[in-house]
Amino acid sequence: MSTNATDIELINGCINNNRKAQERLYKKFYGPMASICLRYTRNQEDAIEVLHNGFLKVFKNIHTYDMSRASLYTWVRTIIINSAIDFVRQRSKFHTHIELEKVDEPAIDADAIQRMSSHEVLLLVQKLSPATQTVFNLYVVEGYNHREIANLLGISEGTSKWHLSEARKQLQKLLQTLQV
Repeated sequence: MSTNATDIELINGCINNNRKAQERLYKKFYGPMASICLRYTRNQEDAIEVLHNGFLKVFKNIHTYDMSRASLYTWVRTIIINSAIDFVRQRSKFHTHIELEKVDEPAIDADAIQRMSSHEVLLLVQKLSPATQTVFNLYVVEGYNHREIANLLGISEGTSKWHLSEARKQLQKLLQTLQV
């Protein structure tokens, strides 16, 4: 999604605290941003809290948006993801002393995942512990590497690798119990 004339109009309206512009920006990005929030939280209430806090940050910092660096969508998405990470960090404790150089990563049955709806997959991921769920989302869904995840979350790369391995193990067990 690139920044177009409509986006520029929305940005200028939001900079001027125009409530209608803020509402239009919120509605424009609500769906995809709500999906991101659901991936990081355990329930819809928490997702809405993260979403609202994220949009408050968007409106507070919209004057810093630089269209030459990223599309408006990408900029908003980054703020929402960071808000979700902050939320998880406040609500859970990451294991910071786990150092694993080599992690055996169990395979997840790709065919089983393909047969499931995205909602069913989301429900499985939400059963992971908050820290493990966050690392899984950042690595698998958002495409961050372990070094980036470690920097974002204030953990070691080994801990990030452990959480990813743990997520895969737990998801594989959940898939086996469902006999998908």
